[in-house]
Amino acid sequence: MTLPEGTRERWVRTGGIELCVAELGDPSDPTVVLVHGYPDSKEVWSATASRLADRCHVVMYDVRGHGRSSAPRPLRGGFTLEKLTDDFLAVADAVSPDRPVHLVGHDWGSVQAWEFASVKRTEGRIASFTSISGPSLDHFGHWIDKRVKRPTPRRVGELLGQGAKSWYVYLLHTPVLPELAWRGPLGKYWPRFLERVEKVPGDGYPTSSLPTDAAHGAWLYRDNVRARLRHPRPDAYAHAPVQLITPLGDAFLSEQLYDELERWAPQLTRRTIPARHWVPRSRPDQLASWISDFVTSVEGGRPEPVKATGRHADRFGGQLVLVTGAGSGIGRATAFAFAEAGARVVAVDRDAEAALRTAELARLIGAPQAWAETVDVSDEQAMEKLAEKVAAEYGVVDVLVNNAGIGLSGSFFDTTPEDWKKVLDVNLWGVIHGCRLFGKQMAERGQGGHIVNTASAAAYQPSKALPAYSASKAAVLMLSECLRAELAGQGIGVTAVCPGFVNTGITSTARFAGVDAEEEKRRQKRTARLYGLRNYPPEKVADAILRAVVRGEAVVPVTPEARAAHLMSRFMPRALRAIARLEPPL
Repeated sequence: MTLPEGTRERWVRTGGIELCVAELGDPSDPTVVLVHGYPDSKEVWSATASRLADRCHVVMYDVRGHGRSSAPRPLRGGFTLEKLTDDFLAVADAVSPDRPVHLVGHDWGSVQAWEFASVKRTEGRIASFTSISGPSLDHFGHWIDKRVKRPTPRRVGELLGQGAKSWYVYLLHTPVLPELAWRGPLGKYWPRFLERVEKVPGDGYPTSSLPTDAAHGAWLYRDNVRARLRHPRPDAYAHAPVQLITPLGDAFLSEQLYDELERWAPQLTRRTIPARHWVPRSRPDQLASWISDFVTSVEGGRPEPVKATGRHADRFGGQLVLVTGAGSGIGRATAFAFAEAGARVVAVDRDAEAALRTAELARLIGAPQAWAETVDVSDEQAMEKLAEKVAAEYGVVDVLVNNAGIGLSGSFFDTTPEDWKKVLDVNLWGVIHGCRLFGKQMAERGQGGHIVNTASAAAYQPSKALPAYSASKAAVLMLSECLRAELAGQGIGVTAVCPGFVNTGITSTARFAGVDAEEEKRRQKRTARLYGLRNYPPEKVADAILRAVVRGEAVVPVTPEARAAHLMSRFMPRALRAIARLEPPL
């Protein structure tokens, strides 16, 4: 992994140390300083930096003793937080002498950045701070102290849990052993660990300086951890707005570490991301979006981004979500729910006016950006063009909701081949096209994602009146299960959502095979009235969809009758088959 094209390098001297500093982007834009962790070098930020460079002046530097920066002599005592703060101020003064900088730190970069953001001598030099996978040692010390002095079963469990996650810290305090390990087998194995366990791209990172970086970096722990945990500063309050990004799969840090963070950072914005520890490498798109939004909000005079009001705003804020069939019903409600959670929304529907209306309302509800696209999901070529356009203009989709569908009722022998083709083209092939095109983009990006396919309770609840519709939805359900298995290793979740009787417009537009136009219209009205009396709102389905993505659920029956039928299909299939023989109300 090399630095992005167009990167400019300079050297900054401080306290007898020469720091290698890399810059890209326009210096007149807000300056964002990215500080790497252990055992990394500045190249860990390359993918994130290239995505920020069109909006920010991006600065990365090798921490002393890492990459191309020189190391202190002697090493002992050369990596204290006080000296690291000197380094940061020297870099900030060199790259942005007249304006405060926006600070971003990952892992040990975040640990030291908490120091930068909370000591008196840096006040006025930091406009904002984004913390990723690295707590303040002072906050950590107070967190431990509280649990030791006032133990409860829960607090003791949290203490033991974090203690187990911090096993490597103890090893790094041992003399000589870490240096030998990194210069030997651990240094050789580390790239494979990052690729296989942490799911980061195998594109040449880390750099050849890894063994030396890791050996020098052990002194970050030895010079600071025990001293600060024993005697944490009582005044470690952040003097700038803070954005906390917490990877939910972090193997080294517990989420509970940040439970009381508002005490130390009053201007706090929380984000969570379904990823492991090395998010600068595994999720640069999402990271760059959140950093950019935070910088923009602070530069605009707001202490934090305009907060979305949806339940999962910390999870979906800034993500790109595409919903098909978004012009009405479940699709529109789902687009709105993601908009409330702060996601960017692409509303897709074959009705251009309805899609445009959804996008307009999504922006009013809370989506930072929303677009309308018109397409018939059954048209393969049109879907291919849509996928190309979305990737080129909006980015790779983080969450795909294949929701577009049509209804068809009628006996098997009344259902013509044309009827079968139409319902399968939309309900099944529309889902296949979406999964194939947008899912492939997710997989190629290598940053995970989630696909939601709207199936139906009819997928597992047979009915003599719905052979074509039920067959199409059963196929969607099984397709989702198969795709979930195939994409699991790439961090892409797949969910099949199975609503039951939901009050949407599909009831008034559903077709009835084997009857004339007048009778079809009468049945549509009657079905719409029955669904209206049931009055289960599409908003509840939308809530279930967001919850399913957060939890990574496989199959989600939504309404009570859908859940009951799902249980019967597993434990009482004969009873469900008997119900299938009943005549539907006409």
